[in-house]
Amino acid sequence: MEFIELDTVASTSSHLAAMTDTAPHGTVVMAREQTAGRGQRGNSWEAEPGANITLSLLLRPAGLHPSRQFIISQAVSLAIVEMLDAFVGEPRVSIKWPNDIYVGDRKICGILIENSITGSGINHCIVGIGLNVNQMQFVSDAPNPVSLRQLMPKIEFDVAALARAMVEDIIARVDEALSCESATPVEEESAISREYFARLWRNDGWYPYHDNVRDVDMTARIDAVAPTGHITLTDRADSMARTYAFKEISAILKENDCRV
Repeated sequence: MEFIELDTVASTSSHLAAMTDTAPHGTVVMAREQTAGRGQRGNSWEAEPGANITLSLLLRPAGLHPSRQFIISQAVSLAIVEMLDAFVGEPRVSIKWPNDIYVGDRKICGILIENSITGSGINHCIVGIGLNVNQMQFVSDAPNPVSLRQLMPKIEFDVAALARAMVEDIIARVDEALSCESATPVEEESAISREYFARLWRNDGWYPYHDNVRDVDMTARIDAVAPTGHITLTDRADSMARTYAFKEISAILKENDCRV
């Protein structure tokens, strides 16, 4: 694992992208401060300099077909959830589809995965991760952030050490997932898919959502997440099961009536 630490950079993912011709699997670029860090949906990522993990990881998933790329997202998400389990008991750490990490109803980590596809294979993946660690106050308009330090105020975490441990866990999880994937028949659900669903946020009942395709609010239940990453929910009002791609469905947080 090559771990490159920078003081300030516009974006760790952009910096790493410029190195992909020669950088090996497992290369990491971590910055104390990002001036143009990106989150999902085109949002910026708020991070107090030096207080949080802001890094990008290069993965080279040899032999993985592009149609199965969601397994990378599952493996990365599970690795981070399992690492946080060592620190957080209650509320539960879970994965908000497709790959945000939540503690209860509050977001502690964002993941942005960019895949470079060539022909019938994936040349490389850049996994951008922002994990809230020691930050005590959030000033952006993000609706529900939380940090490890807010959850455990008596502990000041070693950000660099935590980042290295997290990356080691991710690489091990991804390598294991890819090995299992190659041995699993196409028609069978993979073990990692079952683990992912078991750790999914809101996997236990009926919750409020906004269907962005139909532009309607609804109460729905998560039924399944496909190997492609698509999610299927059943609408309580009409009992219809509908399948959504990323950005086509939003969860509604009733405490502040916002969509996430």
